[in-house]
Amino acid sequence: MSQQARTLIVFFNLKEGVKESEYLEWAKEVDLPTVSKLNSVSSFEVFKGIGVFGEQKASPWAFFEMIKINSEYEFLADIQTDVMSKVIEQFQVFSKDATFVSTQDITTL
Repeated sequence: MSQQARTLIVFFNLKEGVKESEYLEWAKEVDLPTVSKLNSVSSFEVFKGIGVFGEQKASPWAFFEMIKINSEYEFLADIQTDVMSKVIEQFQVFSKDATFVSTQDITTL
């Protein structure tokens, strides 16, 4: 893992039986504020998938997170805290098949 700044892009759907309104409330009141305050995070946004652009198809993922981190090492340390462990557990109650993709801005290559 690199110390270089990265963006984590997270693709996920909600588990069967999870109410979208409950997830949205939790995301706005707990997830976004908590993760945004981490020292290793420069920005954190969550997006709802609406559809496939230019097609009459639903998005294959319900939600996308974009977490800009200063370094993977710092982020991994930050998410080991009791507070973040609880947030991660709560996220896992809502989400299924979450895929975390570590990305790098191509202008830095």
